[in-house]
This record gives sequence, structure tokens and C-alpha cells, in this order.
Amino acid sequence: MTTVTTELDNPWNDVVELHFERFMLFFFPDIHKRIDFIRNYEFVDEEVKGAEKKLPLANKLVKVWLNNGKNVRLYFHLELQEQKDEEFAKRLFICNYNLYDKYGSNVVSLALLGDDQADWRLKSYSYGLGGFTMFCRFPVVKLLDYEWDFLESSDNPFSIVVQAHLKALETRRSQQKRLRWKKELFKALCEAPYNSKKDFLDFFRFLDWAMPLPDGLGQQFYNFIIQYEEDNNLSYITDIERLGLDKGRKEGRKEGIELGTVRQSRKSVLDILRFRFKRVPQLLSKKIQAIEDTKMLTKLLQEGVSVSSLDVFKKRLEKLA
Repeated sequence: MTTVTTELDNPWNDVVELHFERFMLFFFPDIHKRIDFIRNYEFVDEEVKGAEKKLPLANKLVKVWLNNGKNVRLYFHLELQEQKDEEFAKRLFICNYNLYDKYGSNVVSLALLGDDQADWRLKSYSYGLGGFTMFCRFPVVKLLDYEWDFLESSDNPFSIVVQAHLKALETRRSQQKRLRWKKELFKALCEAPYNSKKDFLDFFRFLDWAMPLPDGLGQQFYNFIIQYEEDNNLSYITDIERLGLDKGRKEGRKEGIELGTVRQSRKSVLDILRFRFKRVPQLLSKKIQAIEDTKMLTKLLQEGVSVSSLDVFKKRLEKLA
């Protein structure tokens, strides 16, 4: 039985950064109440270093303002753990400590457990000897704990993110089952409330990235999208976006690197950027022309379809590089 590839870290990072307020409301509502979302919040690129070796990058570090009437700035350190890892609590503690060393006590570490091991639970880390004790407790959300009825009834699009994540894990060894669930989640996505078409595309990108399909089934899903929109008089996916998704899907599934494929992939990325933003700066064009990795070009093609600006696209390119 063929195992379907599932990549979840990158789509999570993107959707959290794009929709942080909705993320906090869904997963950490008590903390959400304390944040002043009227004031700007900022994602901080932070590399945390330990005494002996460089530690993993914090998944997300967000600088926010509290709404308690005081001029207090707080840093939320978010970690998504996709697999069972007995060292995770220790790593979270070390990251928090190193962030404390730089930012002081206004650092709160939060954890999302996205693994498929129901019995793996953690929410603290401690050590001590001879009367000395160090203890760290952190808020934890286990995605497996969500009831399916609750997810289906929620009007927060992150409920569909959780559904897609869980079904991506569940269908790793069943391509047909993944196709069925991807169709169902696309329909749910079309019915969810959004502020704009861009919001829909942000969450659609998560679904499409988290639940990839092989060539034949990918084309079936693409055809389903077109028919579903026609039947329901929807226009979330425009012709140019369909073109980009179709090209990205076809090119991204090819094995190996062929010169023609690389050239066409670069051209497709630049064509979509020019169509959407009229002009592509020469420096950005040169960077795209220098890319040899077809998988990276496919991801950039998907980004080009839905990003809100060239500045956002440049940031995505830097992350993938």
C-alpha cells in the first residue's frame, strides 16, 4: 500500500502568521482575551542559542501588547510538535529560558501537539537535586483531543485546519480516502465565514499543501473544484489561480530534475507574479531564475497564486531558500 507524503510544518507556520488573531481565539481563548489586537503585533525572526550548541528555531515568536491598561509588551513563543518526542518538553524549556535571557519575564511558551499518539501527554518540565528545583509548566493543546462534532460546528476556519491536519495523518496510507476527505474539507472551507477572498485562499493553501495527492487523484480533485464552484455559483478559485494550481500540481509530482521542467517552472512563477502585480523587480526575477529545485519552484508557484503582495512573496522565498 502506497504511503502519501504529508508535510505539515510549513503550512502551519504560514497560516498562523497570516491569521494569528483567529489562531489564538481558537486554540488559546483565555490568552486571546488579554491581547490588544487593535495595536499591531509583530512576528519576530529569532534564533535561540544555547551554551553549547545552536538550538532549533522557535516555531513562532510573536510580540504583542496586552489590553490591561498598562503599556506591557509580551512575547508568545509557539511550538508545533508533529511527532512524539521525549525531548520536546526539555527543548521548549531551553528555548523559553534563552528567550527569557533576552526579553525578560514577558515570554510565554505555548505548545501544539499534532502527533497521532493519543497516550503522549506533556505540559511541564522540571529538574532538581538536593533541595534545588526548577519547574516549568506551559499551556498545551493536543489536536487529537478535539471532538469532530465541535470542529464541524465551529465557524472559526482553524477548525478546518485541525480537521485537515488530523485527516492528513489518518490518510497517509490511503490515497482514495485522502481524496474523499479533501473534497469534503474543501466544501466546508467554501461555507466558512471569511473577511475576503484572500482569507479563503490562505486556508485553501493549507488544505492543498497538507493533503497532497498523486497525479491522477490530484487532477480529480482539481476537476472537482471547478465543478463544485460552477454548481454552487462560487468564484473563489479564478482562472489564473486554477492555472497556477494545475501547473504546480503537475510539475511538482515529477521525479528528477529536467532542464525543460525547471525552465517552465521558473516561467510559470514569473508569469503569475507579473499577472497579479504587473511588474517583478529585476533582483527578485534573478533570484527566481537561479533556482534549480523543482519542488521549491512548485511551492513558489502556489505562493504566487495567493500572496497579498510582492513583499510577502519575498519573505516566503527567503524562508524556502
